[in-house]
Amino acid sequence: MGLEWAARDTPAPGGIVTTLVNRPNTALLVVDMQLGVVADAYRRDDVIATIAALVEKARGAGVDVVWVQHSGEELPRGSDGWPYVPELVRSDSEPLVPKEYSDAFEATDLESVLANRGIGRFFLAGAQTDECIRSTLHGGITRGYDVMLVADAHTTEDLSEFGAPPPELVVAHTNLYWQYHRAPGRKAGTVNAADVDFASPS
Repeated sequence: MGLEWAARDTPAPGGIVTTLVNRPNTALLVVDMQLGVVADAYRRDDVIATIAALVEKARGAGVDVVWVQHSGEELPRGSDGWPYVPELVRSDSEPLVPKEYSDAFEATDLESVLANRGIGRFFLAGAQTDECIRSTLHGGITRGYDVMLVADAHTTEDLSEFGAPPPELVVAHTNLYWQYHRAPGRKAGTVNAADVDFASPS
């Protein structure tokens, strides 16, 4: 399927289409913006500032902000690189979901956190684009959620020495393919942070 065809067939943005029942609410999901994860990330400071503004926008709209924090052999819990960057401060009332796998839904309580809040759509921001962001995009859509990627609010490090494209191309390609992603009864897509509308339809 060509992108030109997909663009014609993609529903107009706005409104929740999720296949999940009684899930009229929206959340902002922030993934793995931890010191050790984004130390060498592409556009690090810009992305952090963009996410910080998104968090305040969500709070102002009365939308849940859900934080995800990775740990594992390469990033042990309690290590110097494990905390979130200081520019992003979680409120005590906002849920924190620890994870050990790339997909934030795998072996975590993220699904119950979202279900308890009636959330059927989330906007996704964080790191790293080519691992935990991509995995969580697909993890959400396959579980029935509407999943919107905030195009200028995710990042990754330069892994080109291992054969990966440069980070700017990783980000651009992820935005490109998720913009045109489709699934029955669900909505995917991308949106710039300045254009995010957290308002849930009545």
